[in-house]
Amino acid sequence: MAGDAGDILLEDRDSYALDESLRGQVRRAVLGDDVAAIDALLEPLHPADIADLLEQISGAEREALLQLWSTGIDGEVLSELTEGLREDVIAFLPDHVLAGAVRELDSDDVVDLVEDLEDAQQEAILGALDEADRAAVEEALSFPEESAGRLMQREVVRAPEHWTVGEMIDHLRRHKADLPEQFYHVVLVDPRMKPTGYVTLGRMLSTPRDVALNGITEDSFRIIPGTQPEEEVAYAFNQYHLISAPVVDDDGRLVGVITIDDAMVVLDAEAQEDILRLAGVGEGGLNDRVFETTRQRLPWLGVNLVTAIMASLVIAQFEAAISQLVALAVLMPIVASMGGNAGTQSLTVAVRALATKDLTRANLVRVVGREAGVGLINGLVFALVMGVVGLIWFGSPALGGVIAVAMVINLLVAGLAGIMVPVILNRLGVDPALASGAFVTTVTDVVGFFAFLGLAVLVL
Repeated sequence: MAGDAGDILLEDRDSYALDESLRGQVRRAVLGDDVAAIDALLEPLHPADIADLLEQISGAEREALLQLWSTGIDGEVLSELTEGLREDVIAFLPDHVLAGAVRELDSDDVVDLVEDLEDAQQEAILGALDEADRAAVEEALSFPEESAGRLMQREVVRAPEHWTVGEMIDHLRRHKADLPEQFYHVVLVDPRMKPTGYVTLGRMLSTPRDVALNGITEDSFRIIPGTQPEEEVAYAFNQYHLISAPVVDDDGRLVGVITIDDAMVVLDAEAQEDILRLAGVGEGGLNDRVFETTRQRLPWLGVNLVTAIMASLVIAQFEAAISQLVALAVLMPIVASMGGNAGTQSLTVAVRALATKDLTRANLVRVVGREAGVGLINGLVFALVMGVVGLIWFGSPALGGVIAVAMVINLLVAGLAGIMVPVILNRLGVDPALASGAFVTTVTDVVGFFAFLGLAVLVL
């Protein structure tokens, strides 16, 4: 049976996705209360694959699986679960299973596990730790949410800055049982425990024993304050190609280290958050409850309703013209729709550029000019198309000219709004990913309807 599970994964190795047949086999094993079959199917899987499986099956199936296979859930599986689902899984686990699971984890993973849980669940996990580990986790939790202090692990390999390579290697061998499961640098500290540099393991192992560690430090060394927001930490890792970085307290003393895997998780989360917020769906996941999902989406649907009413008020000002020329009612959604799509294109580029710090005051004018140029060219291209459509469809050169000019105006304004709205919101301290879409859509709808219908009244 274990071989079958391995074959299933190999068949889908290109996409790294779980095969549907594996889920079916797990369901059958659960229905048959076949613990041995469940063990054989899930034991070969990576913790991330087990987490995916738990997320993809129904709540009833998940509960039945956990009742049969709770002892198979370890700390790494819990770390891979989404926040909402993690709470549900933890609630099903016996205390002794939960205790064993969290003891396997590094301090940063324990912090990630407990920081969003209810107080009772937090206490259950903290109570499973020994005194030293609990103190380390509680100290990390004292830092602000979504800060470097929450992201770091307390297990750090450090050495006095005057040590030689040989002294460090001997030290590592003597204390191998106390080393973190994974580490990439040896952090050098002065007598006040302030980090002064770091050395990669590869360079240390390829250097003669009598060479001082402070003579082979890396140029990429960066110190991260514990209170620094985690998105800035992730940006630093991406910008400077860091593998790990020491974290310091308010006095500049070493308190932990952040590794690249945690920084990449933050980068991925920030990108997903931007995508979800651009669509006005908050930070919800597939396993969120109906009420929670509704609560996240309802406010932005309400904002969209208000903006739609504003666009309708513009249309209402030209009611007489529309009633006399039905073609205006047929064509005006095209102008607004094209503007909305063009604005969303510019908006998406701007929001991502702001998040990655690529869009700044220094290049704002150039980027705005580029988007205006793109909007103008696209407007001219589609103006020609719609001018011909208006002429052929309704036999009116004037109507074709009106929609052509309106198309140019709206696509030009859409390009400008897509850049300027998120920039302005960002300057005002409002999340541009969350609020820009509604404003850009309002601008393109209002300008599109006003330009098309206004020109129609003047010309036709």
